[in-house]
Amino acid sequence: MKLIIQIPSYNEAEALPVTLRALPRKIVGIERIEFLVVDDGSSDDTARVAHKAGAHHVVRLGRHIGLAGAFVAGLEASLAHGADIIVNTDADNQYHADDIARLVEPILAGRAEMVVGDRGVRTVRAFSPAKRFLQRLGSWVIAIASGAHTPDATSGFRAITREAALRTLVLSEYSYTLETLIQAGTRRIPVEYVPVRINPPTRPSRLMSGMGDFLANSTATILRAYTMYRPLRVFSIIGGLVFTAGVALGVRYLVFYLRGQGAGHLQSVVLAAVLLIVGFQVLLIGLLADLISFNRRILEEALYRLRKLEMVQNTRAARKAPAAARTRRAK
Repeated sequence: MKLIIQIPSYNEAEALPVTLRALPRKIVGIERIEFLVVDDGSSDDTARVAHKAGAHHVVRLGRHIGLAGAFVAGLEASLAHGADIIVNTDADNQYHADDIARLVEPILAGRAEMVVGDRGVRTVRAFSPAKRFLQRLGSWVIAIASGAHTPDATSGFRAITREAALRTLVLSEYSYTLETLIQAGTRRIPVEYVPVRINPPTRPSRLMSGMGDFLANSTATILRAYTMYRPLRVFSIIGGLVFTAGVALGVRYLVFYLRGQGAGHLQSVVLAAVLLIVGFQVLLIGLLADLISFNRRILEEALYRLRKLEMVQNTRAARKAPAAARTRRAK
């Protein structure tokens, strides 16, 4: 069983040595542990420092693409290096590295394919009251969207199996945390949460410039992901509400008409007709979106099979290379 701990990094030359030193070298049930640093187009010496500090693999991106893109690049590189389990952690040493053993335990026990570290956002002193409230609100919304209990939706401290990683598809440019949980819920991937500790913050968050930025990007990510994976439900709710409003106005006009007062309420008939037509059209859009979603799931299955085939081929090539080298030395 091989574990790769991936660390997306952007201008983290100062923090990386501390983070890498804290990572575990041995975990019960894991035969090999490797560290992989993703240099997300840093302008400092992040890549060189990562090599010097003991990273087994360093992926250098040509430009800064953001946390979500760096996370995906790390998953792909970890799979290419034969990871059975992938753990993602932050480069600023936010999470307590000793808790990585807690993250992988449910996977080793066969209970989960994704494990998320629960920071206990209700009691984190480093968070302001407003941030604690927003974190809890976001977790509640994600729980509804994913259909699973979600105590800490924005935690980036998580472990994922090779199979779940092969099926992971992140389209957001902001963050991967929310979208991957909605994906896991719709695909019925077993997710478990374990309590983890966090270290005192060493610098402000680079992911968001303020509460407004966090709220706007998180809301857009949730709406986009939920609509993508449950389009019929979203459009049925919207269309149903609009259609119901049209029926209500129609009934209102009918009541006035039966009382002999219909002449003064013709605008209700017009508005009711508009709402009924719009509501029906939204329902039709929902049906079309659901058909498109079905085709997307077929494409995702094809992408999963392609990724798995590439991984198998890379593994075979890696095994053949040492054998070929031994054969050349023997000659």
